[in-house]
Amino acid sequence: MEPIRHIACLAFAEVMSLDVTGPLQVFASVNVERQRQGLPPCYVLHLLGPEAGPVKTSAGFALVAEQAWREIDLASLDTLLIPGGMEMKQLCEDTALLDWLRQAEPRVRRLGSICSGALVLAAAGLLDGRTATTHWSDVEALSCHAAVEVQGDRLHTYDPQGRDGDAHVFTSAGVTAGIDLALALVEADLGRPMALAVARRLVLFLRRPGGQAQFSALLTPEPSRTPRLAALLEWIPANLGGDLSLEALAAQAKMAPRSLSRTFSQELGVGPGKYVERIRLEAARTLLQDAQASIATVARLTGFGHPENLRRTFHKHLSVSPQEYAERFGRPTFD
Repeated sequence: MEPIRHIACLAFAEVMSLDVTGPLQVFASVNVERQRQGLPPCYVLHLLGPEAGPVKTSAGFALVAEQAWREIDLASLDTLLIPGGMEMKQLCEDTALLDWLRQAEPRVRRLGSICSGALVLAAAGLLDGRTATTHWSDVEALSCHAAVEVQGDRLHTYDPQGRDGDAHVFTSAGVTAGIDLALALVEADLGRPMALAVARRLVLFLRRPGGQAQFSALLTPEPSRTPRLAALLEWIPANLGGDLSLEALAAQAKMAPRSLSRTFSQELGVGPGKYVERIRLEAARTLLQDAQASIATVARLTGFGHPENLRRTFHKHLSVSPQEYAERFGRPTFD
């Protein structure tokens, strides 16, 4: 018999509605799926506000909190989630709330944040010495907390094994990453088959690894941000299977190799080699997700040449093999 787990999510004025409803719907869908299997529900959901009653979201409509956060018995909670919103500065200065979170941390099994909710956990000192992420637009603000190891280019920092993240206090990136986090929590509680069933019912991927990048490297930067490289950055994705060495890129850009390297560092913050590797990796991921080709063909089309080169790059950046990635995200057509 599975234990009953009480999951609570905070709500406050101008909260991001999907930060609340997305993760909670995942847990609610578990109960529906268990009912279909003739099993009792195992999650009880709570919405906590400054007071009981309606809480206006950033979308303009209200969610109804069943009770004030200060009134709940913290010992009864399994998991407490802190979402993001439009008024985070005010929340980060709410001493009563920060004190309550410090009291909650040792009493709940799991304490996590969605999106800019990480700023509140950081303000309470609960991310000190821990790895954390948040929405890409709030990474700089989170980095102001010197004791927090910020990794802005990942989806969440939850890991039940504690190898690449934390099983007790964790964070997630923007909006839909909260759903990825909730699926990871369900998988830890009830196993992969249940998480997969819920993901299928909600028409979601199961499951984007926590360390996956938040957005696509194939989204070419705005030309105004990279005026000297704009033409080259548009050319690279169309020529992934060809020679993209520094010398070849420099010839295409009509620049000296040393000047090109310096320009990449100035405008993109990475060298040409690392940029090309990221673009090739993203293209390979897209092909594998769409089941458009075998792994050997993907390696050739994206410029990795041999599948072993592709495998090493996948492990380096995603901590999974191309085959594992294809099995997670692609249609099961690979042999």
